[in-house]
Amino acid sequence: MPPRKQTPKKGPSKAGGPKKVPETKEDFEEELKSLASQANEETWTNWAAQQSIVYGKAVALIALMAVYANVSVLTLSPVYGQIAATRLHERVIWSAMFVGWGANLALRQALPVKTITLLPLVAAYIPMAQFFLFQASESFGAKLGPAITEALTLFPLAMLSTACLADVLENADLSRLPKSIAGPAPGLGSYAVFKFIEGASMQQLIAHIGKSIFHTRVGLELVLASTYSMMARSKLLVWTIPAFLHAAFYNTHLMTPMAIGSLNSTLHASQWSIVDRCESTTGYISVLNNHKDGFRVMRCDHSLLGGEWTKFERKVVAEPIYSVFTQLEAVRLVQIPNKAPDDEAKALNIGLGIGTTPSALIAHGIDTTIVEIDPVVYDFAKKYFGLPRNHTAVIQDAISWSQSNKDELHEYYDYVVHDVFTGGAEPIPLFTEEFLSGLKHMLKPNGVIAINYAGDFTLPPLGIVINTIREVFPSCRIFRENESPSAETVEETGRDFDNVIVFCSKIEEKITFRDPTEADFLGSLSRRAYLFPQHEVDESAFSATAADAGILRANETEKLVEWHDQSALGHWAVMRTVLPSHIWESW
Repeated sequence: MPPRKQTPKKGPSKAGGPKKVPETKEDFEEELKSLASQANEETWTNWAAQQSIVYGKAVALIALMAVYANVSVLTLSPVYGQIAATRLHERVIWSAMFVGWGANLALRQALPVKTITLLPLVAAYIPMAQFFLFQASESFGAKLGPAITEALTLFPLAMLSTACLADVLENADLSRLPKSIAGPAPGLGSYAVFKFIEGASMQQLIAHIGKSIFHTRVGLELVLASTYSMMARSKLLVWTIPAFLHAAFYNTHLMTPMAIGSLNSTLHASQWSIVDRCESTTGYISVLNNHKDGFRVMRCDHSLLGGEWTKFERKVVAEPIYSVFTQLEAVRLVQIPNKAPDDEAKALNIGLGIGTTPSALIAHGIDTTIVEIDPVVYDFAKKYFGLPRNHTAVIQDAISWSQSNKDELHEYYDYVVHDVFTGGAEPIPLFTEEFLSGLKHMLKPNGVIAINYAGDFTLPPLGIVINTIREVFPSCRIFRENESPSAETVEETGRDFDNVIVFCSKIEEKITFRDPTEADFLGSLSRRAYLFPQHEVDESAFSATAADAGILRANETEKLVEWHDQSALGHWAVMRTVLPSHIWESW
């Protein structure tokens, strides 16, 4: 049967009636203008839609790369510390971008698949690669270990992402720009967007880290790998399955009960175990038991916040394993006029750790306020280290708290204990003249402050901090936790790292200590042995490294920043002698 002939149906036009046929020259010109305008409008709409797609893909690639770069640093910090993890990070990123931007055409021609289809594979296997590379951290060392790890993990991802970005931006229409600007604009613009997203996303990551498994280090890596998979779907995605299975069942860095059980089954062989762990604002926090020697410690990234003996009976307070926290309690022993009795005294403790010093102050009946920035540290101190509950807790950044409360709390405290240390180096703003002056403002006229600074006697930062403290407080005495090493030992190791405790008052009289009584020891053997400071340091010990360095002010913190790398590397080496390497590497 022949096909039925289709005839157009007659009916009204879109305008509601038959279109008027142009009859005059003016009508023809008007019709041509209308058609040209319609064509231009359709062309601009198509151009705008195409360019939106181009820049949307570009921003998506940049955003994923920027977020993954931040997560990479966070993942390195438990094994190498925050400062070591960031030392060479920017160079890895720059190198990857340089190679990817220049080699996009070569990759496109050489690879049998589209470059973008490789991104999910690389992203998925990074957690597995990190898991095995961390086990070689002792061999790599803190100086090059983070760069080696990122060269084998983050570098391929950033390089391929940049190559894909270059491919996408080849379709960007910059013809309206002068050639001198159109040439470098894609590269410079992409880098500017990368840096903006990198900075903004790190703030968000820190603010939300640890709130769910998807907001943890490895959890974020798996989320990003899944996002890459949705962006670049292909048959190659089947090869990501082994990587996801390893993360789910074998990667002990993933914050799941199964991972903790697997990790403890391994640690028990060396008589260690993890009590609890959590990722938080200041780093990876965990509590570990040593069953062989009988002690418990709290860890923050590649540093220890304190510890106590579990093999000794707790009487009034626990027995600390580090004498520095006991020596800080000697702030009560400083002889001052019109001293308030303990049950009438008030103390401020900046920085908590496991709570050794504030627990003792509370036990003596002193009304104690604790300012701690990390809520997980505070919770773990209460749950696993017996921090008493009869105190005032402020979970806030000490600088903002001090600035908003220093006038209200003017000359309020009898004692101030300043003890902050996280991730291999002290928070620099907490040792500036401005912050210390704020603490002095809150100290009573006859009040006493004890400041703990962990530093290297061979480097300038310790001397700069001492200069700053002496600038703020008229009378001070300086002690170190341990006896000074021999000159031969310092020359051999290249460092003299120790906790330095500085006792100061607001009155211009020499600091003296009364002899401790039985009540001061709280029934503790550690306090009986270490409460009274023993290893005094003469100020001449700092003259060689910081004689002309001046003091530390809020707008001059780079004085310490430039030395923090070396100090952090020294601290990393010290920590590797305190706990076995496999403890740090396993998280």
